Amino acid sequence: MAQQRKRTNGRTVALTSDRIIEAALRIADAEADLDRLTVRRLAAELEVGTMTLYGYFRSRDEILDGMADRAMGRMRLPAEPDAGPAEALRTVAYAFLAMMREHPSAAWLLASRVTGSPTALRGAMEAVLQRLVDAGIPGRIAVRCYGFLITYTIGFVGYQTPRPWGRLADPESIEQRRRRVHHYAGLPADEFPQVVKYADAIADLPSDGQFISGVEAYIVGMLREIDRKD
Repeated sequence: MAQQRKRTNGRTVALTSDRIIEAALRIADAEADLDRLTVRRLAAELEVGTMTLYGYFRSRDEILDGMADRAMGRMRLPAEPDAGPAEALRTVAYAFLAMMREHPSAAWLLASRVTGSPTALRGAMEAVLQRLVDAGIPGRIAVRCYGFLITYTIGFVGYQTPRPWGRLADPESIEQRRRRVHHYAGLPADEFPQVVKYADAIADLPSDGQFISGVEAYIVGMLREIDRKD
């Protein structure tokens, strides 16, 4: 296919499939709804016509699969082997969290559609299952662990993303957290006695500590099950 070209800041830039996917991820990561990523909007972002994009991707679904390829297919797992099942479960949980933080749209892709992308399956499923099995987790239990960790992370990222006070330490986020505590603490105590009493803890629900607490509780239960299988 002949490359399309556009002028940016006085220079000519080639339009490629990679640049289209990068732009799609940039738009989707900034939004809270994949429906806002339309072919028309993507074309406007790239300053080309919509039909130009169809020369690279036959449909919006193919663009979404390309986004899954990029985000999930490149999920990074540490090179060092894990020292047993518990460490492997932590490794996978934190890798899912890092991937979905880098590209929040990955969480929305996984929550809203089934991707047919072999690259995404290799990066975010096959490699993960192999990691768990290599750490000594029986195969079928490893599949269940994979299922819990990815769905738990999808839900957590979906909750945390619009609540930046849970993970960011910049002044704006700190101020947002302070306002949330003030909001919960200021509710009528006769109607919301528990919310008022634990306002500070409730404001920490979207924190990384909350994510870690859930992972650690799951690990305790799974280690017991693995021990029973031995």
